[in-house]
Amino acid sequence: MDIFIASTPFFTAEHRALAERIAAFAEREVEVRAADDETDVEEALRSYVLLLAENDFLRYAVAEPVSPFDLRSFCLIRETLSYSSSLADLACVMQGLGTHAISLAATEHVRDFWLARARNGQAIAAFALTEPEAGSDVGSIKTTAHREDDAFVINGRKRFISNAGVADFYTVFARTGTREDGRAELSAFIVSARMPGFSVVERTEMLAPHPIGELEFKDCRVPAEDMIGKQGDGLRLALQTLDMFRASVGAAACGMARRALDESLLHAKTREQFGKPLAGHQLIQAKLADMATELDAARLLAYRAAYLKDHGAEHSTREASEAKLFATEAASRIIDQAVQIHGGAGLMRGTVVERLYREVRALRIYEGTSEIQKLIIANQLLKD
Repeated sequence: MDIFIASTPFFTAEHRALAERIAAFAEREVEVRAADDETDVEEALRSYVLLLAENDFLRYAVAEPVSPFDLRSFCLIRETLSYSSSLADLACVMQGLGTHAISLAATEHVRDFWLARARNGQAIAAFALTEPEAGSDVGSIKTTAHREDDAFVINGRKRFISNAGVADFYTVFARTGTREDGRAELSAFIVSARMPGFSVVERTEMLAPHPIGELEFKDCRVPAEDMIGKQGDGLRLALQTLDMFRASVGAAACGMARRALDESLLHAKTREQFGKPLAGHQLIQAKLADMATELDAARLLAYRAAYLKDHGAEHSTREASEAKLFATEAASRIIDQAVQIHGGAGLMRGTVVERLYREVRALRIYEGTSEIQKLIIANQLLKD
């Protein structure tokens, strides 16, 4: 049992049992596959979705409308998966991101159909919010949806959409009008990948292996019943989804940082320089001490935010943003130091710390950049 999980008060006996179960799963199923993640990224992601479903872990990602979402369990799963493979972590989190709005507001028969398929690994989900001209500024979305009889017709483009080309369905946010303040009135829709007028126009190559790309909608007719919630609910649903999952990004960062620290400890104990192991040199010891301290602080922030959310705190936006901001920035520093400790070996393609160095960078950008998190934190402070 991880000492942090065993000794901190954020977890119940059920959480600790889950931590042991997901750790065993990751060692048995994920660790042996992770080295091949870059060979065929899309096929690897599909296999992880199926493995997670077969072992009943996707039920922690796909919200049940009748029961509260257990964010601590989800964070434990993300941290453990990202320790071994960021692609396995992506397979898990996208099932949650792509279905959360559906669980909150879709009509019952539509909701139950897609949630069951996502939970069983029969359908892969995606979350389509970002556009070429609308990233952090969600109000600048240009994709439109207008009503025609019993359908909405969607036109526009989405960019940097995870699982593009792999997903079976997408939660898509589109402009259905203009508010009194001139900003976009956004609504959310479920769009099947088989819908006429929907296409994936680009697979985007990224710094680290990641199925991501650009979507296009050309007169894509979506049944009116596939609107999620009411017209104009889109912004609220998008923000509720991001607010729920933000702390889990911090947990994923902690998993990557923990792996970097473990790899550094092993290397420092076995690599000899100047007649003794690296671990015997005080400058290396100082690096390891800083890494461990930042990791503990990051985990405390991430699981504090999850604990507050699970216990129904009226407001936990600030805590979630603090967790994402600090954990992702700290993980970047920890992994950078891991590469430094490994020296030239840390730059070799295919080594664990080299892979982590490429993979961790995205965490400071997606689901709200570090700069956006600072604005959210300051806004919450100034409200008090």
